[in-house]
Amino acid sequence: MDLEKKLEAYCQLCLRNNVIAPALYAQYGVKRGLRDENAQGVLTGLTNISKIIASKTIDGVKHPCEGKLYYRGYDVEELIADAVEENRCAFEEVSYLLLFGDLPTQAQLEEFKAILADKRDLPTNFTRDVIMKGPSKDIMNSLSKSVLTLASYDPNAQDISLPNVLNQCMKLISVFPMLAVYGYSAYNHYERNKSFFIHKPDPKLSLAENILRMLRPDKKYTALEAQVLDIALILHMEHGGGNNSTFTTRVVTSAGSDTYSVVAAALSSLKGPRHGGANIKVVEMMEHIESVLDSNDEDALRRYLGEILDGNAFDGAGLIYGMGHAIYSKSDPRAKVFKGFVQRLALEKGEDKRYALYSAVERIAPEVISAKRRMYKGVSANVDFYSGLVYSMLGIPPEMFTPLFAIARIVGWSAHRIEELSNPSKIMRPAYMSLSENRNRRPLATRE
Repeated sequence: MDLEKKLEAYCQLCLRNNVIAPALYAQYGVKRGLRDENAQGVLTGLTNISKIIASKTIDGVKHPCEGKLYYRGYDVEELIADAVEENRCAFEEVSYLLLFGDLPTQAQLEEFKAILADKRDLPTNFTRDVIMKGPSKDIMNSLSKSVLTLASYDPNAQDISLPNVLNQCMKLISVFPMLAVYGYSAYNHYERNKSFFIHKPDPKLSLAENILRMLRPDKKYTALEAQVLDIALILHMEHGGGNNSTFTTRVVTSAGSDTYSVVAAALSSLKGPRHGGANIKVVEMMEHIESVLDSNDEDALRRYLGEILDGNAFDGAGLIYGMGHAIYSKSDPRAKVFKGFVQRLALEKGEDKRYALYSAVERIAPEVISAKRRMYKGVSANVDFYSGLVYSMLGIPPEMFTPLFAIARIVGWSAHRIEELSNPSKIMRPAYMSLSENRNRRPLATRE
């Protein structure tokens, strides 16, 4: 039997019996992908954790506005501005805010940092026996494996009482950087034949500083590098609750599952290129543009972006990566905050020419998209447009881009898991309308 041909035949059978005519979704009023006809998310829950503003309603008419993101009622731009003004990393402070609902006092913050530092440790031989064995280029898969294996070391893994879940969440927030960086180190050594090193985190340092310390052979980094990475982590921490991985967190939590399984499910959602992997595509696209164009020729850049959008250049997908967002139209506040710090980092790294190309694409791409596509709302750069550039300027390998997203978003997932457990409801079970018709069974011997 030719297995390849047989699989192709099976695939054709699957397509014949599974493809549904797109018109039927509209006919039955199905909110496909949990979105309405304007791609707005269907309201499925309530949350106090974060809020997104992308439009304002005036006289009953919705109008796009500059995007805003709030954590527990606080403007994220202001939270970051305060930390920058005081020249400190604020990941731990904002984590406290998302988990517990209020900004901490100095004493509360120091206590919380001490708890996280105390939990920033892996079981004996875990790095050797779990992370170093079976290394993978897909660090997100490595992360999921490590998270699920940690359950075996937790005698209370199945306990979903709030105190225990909170304890588990703080543990995972603390060790996620170690799981990700060590997973990359194992892959880099065993699969790419590079030098192998494992650096222990320093309890006196912030989470952002420890990531850079653990990733680099010499453990060194500048204050600006740590600050920019800290800002990136804060901006990726949480986003309104309706995103795919956070919704996954709440769905699996509603089933009564344990913390490790919930987080592994969220990781599986985040790793998808439609969700957490977009910044890698931005970097690849921009490197491609740099290789074929004079970055100073804006007319050529405009034409080439049109070719990309038409599916005749780059990867043929017809997408200008990093442009547009499911919610924001005029601006993504995260990209807006990021841009100024990206420019500072580019100047420090001597990457000002590269930054200029990104700025030109950010300005020109919305015009090209509007001219070629029928848009129901505006389009602007999203946070992924600049995050990949930042990570590459920090010397962070592409395999770590999405894991960095996870290192930040584990805080938001934890907050939503706690909120879901604090407001218990029935298991989430959306309805699907069946289109199948009843059929009469025929005996096996008579089937053709």
